[in-house]
Amino acid sequence: MNQPGKLPRSGLGSLVLIAALLGGVAAAFAYTAGWLSPGRLTPERMIEALTPPSGAPLGHRRNHAKGICFTGVFEANGNGVELSKANVLAQGRYPAMGRFNLGTADPNAVDATVRVRGMGLLISTADGEEWRTAMINLPVFPVSTPQAFHEMLLASASKDPEAVKAFASANPEFAAFAAWAKTAPWTDSYAEEAYNSLNSFIFTDANGSDHAVRWSLLPSAQPILISQADLDKRGPDFLEQEIKERVWAAGPQTWTLVITVADPGDPTADPSKAWPKGRRTVQVGTLVVHRIEPERDGPCRDINFDPTVLPPGIRVSDDPFPAARSSVYRKSYDLRAAEAKDYPRTEGGKP
Repeated sequence: MNQPGKLPRSGLGSLVLIAALLGGVAAAFAYTAGWLSPGRLTPERMIEALTPPSGAPLGHRRNHAKGICFTGVFEANGNGVELSKANVLAQGRYPAMGRFNLGTADPNAVDATVRVRGMGLLISTADGEEWRTAMINLPVFPVSTPQAFHEMLLASASKDPEAVKAFASANPEFAAFAAWAKTAPWTDSYAEEAYNSLNSFIFTDANGSDHAVRWSLLPSAQPILISQADLDKRGPDFLEQEIKERVWAAGPQTWTLVITVADPGDPTADPSKAWPKGRRTVQVGTLVVHRIEPERDGPCRDINFDPTVLPPGIRVSDDPFPAARSSVYRKSYDLRAAEAKDYPRTEGGKP
């Protein structure tokens, strides 16, 4: 990072780009601090900060507002049992349901204008256990604390032209995200994205030993990189159309679930810090997406992909973000449930 007040002209140009991206990025994450004391950060204050100038997306999620449902299976290969006693990692096939989504608070956003893409996923077992997770295509989170995330939201919405510059100077970890936002390539398919947990969790094996982990879903589809100019030629909803056509024409789409195991001393409370390359990884299974369904009447519509809903053998770490996200997801659900008339199901749609 450059010294405060001494950003070169090129740095100022980058900050302009970052400011433009922050609106979409902010809506991509409800990483908030509902567990903090009243008067500081609350779900209500964070949802207010996430709300775009055009107003709340009534009937929709307050973040990740644009998305599409899918159903399929998770095929566990059994390798995960050395790390966790969770039944979902024992060899077998388990129902899976999820949602591809964009990092925007606008359910009508043009796909090519949104930098962050995500996947919510729920895997269940016959005995009623559930593993819920919400992942995105970023390699690291933009900031290190929920407080900093709130400040990022305020800076992105500020009319002060110096607000983003001041925020970046005060939060040097933001530089890694800024570099990704400026240089990372684009694809034109949800099927070609890798999705990362970013947050750290604890796996407990059958012997009672704990393992700090993060996970990623790596696509089987070969990513085809395209330019922003090419993206701009696509329709406003091209991602939904493409994934529906891909699954219909080419069949099920798959991702490999890879668990990365921390070494002692690796940071577990800070999702803005990547773990060093070379950490042990374990491929624990394959997500198979069989069917794409519109969100309005689809099975994911009323699901919260709350990252604290975990089966025995998996628990949260000292990372504060999952609990913070959970509080806002609950508030967001309450709001959109009360606004169902503003996002009605189609005639004959599923209850």
